[in-house]
Amino acid sequence: MTPFKNREAAGKALADAVAAKSLPDPVVLALPRGGVPVAAEVARVLNAPLDLVIVRKIGVPWQPELAAAAVIDGQDAQIVLNEEVCVEANISRSYIDEMAKEELKEIERRAKLYLKDRPRVRVAGRSAIVVDDGIATGTTIRAVIKALRLKKPRSIVLAVPVAPKEEVAALRAETDDIICLETPEPFFGLSLHYADFHQVPDEEVVRILEAHKVQEAKAAPARAGQSV
Repeated sequence: MTPFKNREAAGKALADAVAAKSLPDPVVLALPRGGVPVAAEVARVLNAPLDLVIVRKIGVPWQPELAAAAVIDGQDAQIVLNEEVCVEANISRSYIDEMAKEELKEIERRAKLYLKDRPRVRVAGRSAIVVDDGIATGTTIRAVIKALRLKKPRSIVLAVPVAPKEEVAALRAETDDIICLETPEPFFGLSLHYADFHQVPDEEVVRILEAHKVQEAKAAPARAGQSV
């Protein structure tokens, strides 16, 4: 496959695929930081609100990029284990719980920085579209899905540009639908599928969210007219 030029280009391609589903009352939920530029394009095309689901990976001590678990702060903190990794790496539950405390502090920091005083978007009864720049192990996505179910959305749709074929198959049982543009085999990592896969800084996340807020404000009168 030809790599996506960048996250924005991937988001535009993904937005077309999501729009074709005609999901009712959509809300787009991005995983920061890399998922935000992708999700913004989806929200723009759908004319939908954009919000965040802030999830943190708990890595294996000697291989931080390999997720042993993930934690998300919602109604209450949700921890999802990657059982296979925990067994193979001999990771204890006490280690997971201790690391989760640290990651929850980072989640709180990011929420304050990214969202400021912005009210969270209502998810109950809506089509919740979860967007990231791709999937590796699926552990973080599972944590997000578990937490989102507590908010009682109408449906949970996972939308990503690229993911391993086996992870897409495994996640189908946990979501209402999955939209994935590419499932390359073998799968060696997300960065290989983007020409530009830079680390997205906090400043870029804040800028994208502010720009979408302005776009939503401009679109509000048109939406109000349609509902009359």
